Amino acid sequence: MAKAKVKKFGAPDELRKFEKGKLQLVKFKGAAVGRAVLEPGWKWSKHVKPVAKTKSCEAAHFQYHETGVLHVKMDDGTEMDIGPGEISMLPPGHDAWVVGVEPVTLIDFQGMVDYARPSKK
Repeated sequence: MAKAKVKKFGAPDELRKFEKGKLQLVKFKGAAVGRAVLEPGWKWSKHVKPVAKTKSCEAAHFQYHETGVLHVKMDDGTEMDIGPGEISMLPPGHDAWVVGVEPVTLIDFQGMVDYARPSKK
């Protein structure tokens, strides 16, 4: 019989730090949820691209935005701002950056397992 489990982002299974940001990852059998905190001035193409070594972010994201505003530019040129209380689904192929002086905090239910790691390609 399966047992119930509870985990906290304050005690994550894995913590990844990168310039102007961090990812707290909690893992359950077959699933992982990530909490990203991105500081003002953070930009994927500046702070994570050197780690991922891909043209743009190749992670698909399904995320709830808690704080701050994240500007996303898709490889096809589509742009959008995503703010507190919004839920976004982003396919691979995008750049993103923090807008303004408030940190962005988001919970990602899909794309953080390999985030801020070298690409497997």
